[in-house]
Order: sequence, then C-alpha cells, then structure tokens
Amino acid sequence: MKLHSLLLLAGFAGAAFAQDDTAVRWQRINGVITAPGINNPVAGIASGGLPWTTTSGSAGVNFRTGGIFFFVEGLVFAGGQSIGTPGPVASVTGTLVCNAGTANQQILDTPAVTLSPEGNAQFSGVFTTIPTCAKPVFLIRTGGRWIAAGAVPTFTSASEGN
Repeated sequence: MKLHSLLLLAGFAGAAFAQDDTAVRWQRINGVITAPGINNPVAGIASGGLPWTTTSGSAGVNFRTGGIFFFVEGLVFAGGQSIGTPGPVASVTGTLVCNAGTANQQILDTPAVTLSPEGNAQFSGVFTTIPTCAKPVFLIRTGGRWIAAGAVPTFTSASEGN
C-alpha cells in the first residue's frame, strides 16, 4: 500500500511536471553526514547536530505551477544513542532554496508532515509563491535544521519536448 502511494505520488508529479516549462527533480535524498556537533550550513540554514542517512527518496519542483513533491524512506540517525531510528523527530518540512547565498535568495517551506517511526515521509502540494530559481537546492528540515538534501538534480523544460 505504501509503495503504491509513493508510485502514484511520483507518477502524478512527473506527469504534471512534463507539461510545464521548467522543472527540477532530485533523483535521491541523502541524509546529512556531518560530525556530531559540527554545523554545515546551507543558505544560512544550520545542519542537524548528528549524522542522518536514508534508504531512498526523491523530490521535484515545477517552477511554472509551483507544484512540489517529496518522499523519503528510512530517514534515521546514523550515529548517537538513537542510531537507526528518527529518535524524537516526529515531523519534517521540505525546503526549496533558490539562489542560495545571493541577494535574491528565496526560501520556501512545505507544511510539516509526519515522519513515521521507520523514517518515512511524503508531501505533494503547491507553493503559494512561485520562485525565480537559479541553482535550486532541496532540503528536508526539522526544528529549522536541515537533516537531508536532494542529490542528482535533473532539469526539464517544454523546449526539450518533455
């Protein structure tokens, strides 16, 4: 059932993105791998205090419609006393960062969604503001800190026949 929901979500988002001018999809979601207590900020957003890992995930944004989706599986601590679990983290937020570190930087957040005890979460919706985005970055955050990020971005546009 969960796999069916994820495939439906990815298919819906992919079909919607294929009809629009510009979209990006991150093929993987990776946990933040940082030493305990070390900050690795992205666009001024602090990283989580311990390392995290994932088993799978993907995210995408349509810059014409504002559509966004993400799913992540197995988002759990990779160190500390809660290793292998999400510990006390019960919800996460998807964050799109556009133009990181510039005067035009934009940060857009999804509503918080439940993170299951197995480290699974998903979201599909629309941003109310459609950003102008160069070099987009996708983060998964909790308590304001990022704990996972999109990797391997793929860009599509209507001019490419998608």
